[in-house]
Amino acid sequence: MAHSHSSRRRSNLRRQALVTAAACLAVLAVVCLACWALVRKPKQEDSTPVAGTDLSAAGDGSEGMAASDAAPEDSSGTELTEEEQRVADAMATAGTNCTKDAPQVTDPATWNDRGKALMEQLAADPFYQSEGLKYSAKEGCPYLIAVNRAASTVTVLALDEEGNYTRPYMAMVCSGGEDTPLGFFATPVNYDWRLLSGPSYGQYATRIWDAYLFHTVPYYSQHKDDIEYDQFNQLGTPASLGCIRLLVCDVKWIYDNCPIGTRVVIYDNAEDPGPMGKPGTIYTDPNDEAKRGWDPTDPDPANPWDASYRSGTAIRSQQAWDEWNAAQADGRWNGSITPTDLQGWSTDSATEGTRG
Repeated sequence: MAHSHSSRRRSNLRRQALVTAAACLAVLAVVCLACWALVRKPKQEDSTPVAGTDLSAAGDGSEGMAASDAAPEDSSGTELTEEEQRVADAMATAGTNCTKDAPQVTDPATWNDRGKALMEQLAADPFYQSEGLKYSAKEGCPYLIAVNRAASTVTVLALDEEGNYTRPYMAMVCSGGEDTPLGFFATPVNYDWRLLSGPSYGQYATRIWDAYLFHTVPYYSQHKDDIEYDQFNQLGTPASLGCIRLLVCDVKWIYDNCPIGTRVVIYDNAEDPGPMGKPGTIYTDPNDEAKRGWDPTDPDPANPWDASYRSGTAIRSQQAWDEWNAAQADGRWNGSITPTDLQGWSTDSATEGTRG
């Protein structure tokens, strides 16, 4: 009897051991499956690009190198040519702050040739010959300013290797008008604020000739938070009484970098805005009473617009971007900011503006 009881006990122990082992194996299998799933899931997610992420810059492995070596594609998956990629890159840079009109950018590889062709064409025109147009170097003046009245675009030209103003440096969006004079001029004087017709007021004004100036979109009063915001939203179209209106950051750049005596040529070409193309524009909401009275690009620290708008919408060459960044870093840009003088509210546009 004792022997039979001992056998049954051993048999029960074996069964328990087998059940325990089976349970352990099942648990182990579940854990392994869970671990495999956790490891596999991130790899699947990482294969999907995240908006705004440059996959070619992620890590030092071969996957990152392959991404950077691959031919660029547009949003439809079509491979881009080198020219298309250059234009896409320039469009992206010039379009960062554009919330109304998108920029129209030409291939940067053609800018120099197009700048030279423009100046040669104008110099061969009998009208501009009678105006005495010259585009050779002028001492003390690093730039020539070409205004395309019909296309609402200003192109700044720097000196080329032959000492002529043919090299496109930057393009700015502007507004002129039917009374904007065509011709060849040299700037005689500038002003931090200037009384305009109406009266209205403009910041960073540089006189072109007679009563015609480069200046900002007009302000109802001499306060930085009282711009004629409906007129601001017309930038890039013929809208002025004859002056050339510009974004604050662009007209301030002329004020800072183009000495008195800088040459200006004003011409018409509705089909071709200029060697670099035409920059886009920024929209200001007439119902936003906190921000509508400001030019978004005004560098004044009191400006409620995001500081990212301070660079405006200009199409810039690499040299122009280098100069811009250096001026921000070394304090030159802030040195000429007009004193903060705020009205505290913006004039309602139901009040007729003066359209200087």
